[in-house]
Amino acid sequence: MTYARKEQIGDAVLYLGDCLEVMPGLGKVDACITDPPYGMKWDGKVTVGPNGHRGRSQTRHFGVTIIGDEKPFDPEPFLQWPCVLWGFNHFPDRLYKGRCLVWLKRKETAFGSFLSDAEIAWCSVGHGVFCHLDQTLYGETQERAHPTQKPVGVMRWCIEQLPQADTILDPFMGSGTTGVACAKLGRRFIGIEIEERYFDIACKRIEDAYKQPDLFIERPAAPVQEAMAL
Repeated sequence: MTYARKEQIGDAVLYLGDCLEVMPGLGKVDACITDPPYGMKWDGKVTVGPNGHRGRSQTRHFGVTIIGDEKPFDPEPFLQWPCVLWGFNHFPDRLYKGRCLVWLKRKETAFGSFLSDAEIAWCSVGHGVFCHLDQTLYGETQERAHPTQKPVGVMRWCIEQLPQADTILDPFMGSGTTGVACAKLGRRFIGIEIEERYFDIACKRIEDAYKQPDLFIERPAAPVQEAMAL
């Protein structure tokens, strides 16, 4: 296992590194829930307009791109566990039959959201299509720490799709939203992030989540940092 940093915050263990280099050394994992790079070669720009009508749209440039997004996403390394993978519509030919999760991104009653009106995830367990309406994209993530950050409610919904999974892995942790949702649900969390700026944000967000836990979650131990392991 190779990583640059490791932090433990309560029941969350966070690694700064490449997930493909970290995963072989992980212990018990019950499920993988993640929002990976889709392979869409996103240029850092988002144009928001009603139902795709560009004439009345506004474009925002985030000034960043996503590491790994320049090449097609390969889900194979993550299919060893029950999975929820966002961006399913970008790589459907690489997955088998499963359940489809749809996050409807709406502001009041008008469509026209970040990149698209909805996002689709593939769940390896079960069948059918299920939708979740979460309007906090315009509240909680108005000043998002990561350009593709999901609301906590959306990731909590994903975790609840796999009720038997106690330890959740997010190999593309970003700003740590899956870890925050795990803290709120009392699940153990393993997060991996390749960019240090987002890793630091994730550590802070998850630590804050444990400071304001649900009633059944114990207060976490202080973060412990380990030196580089090569």
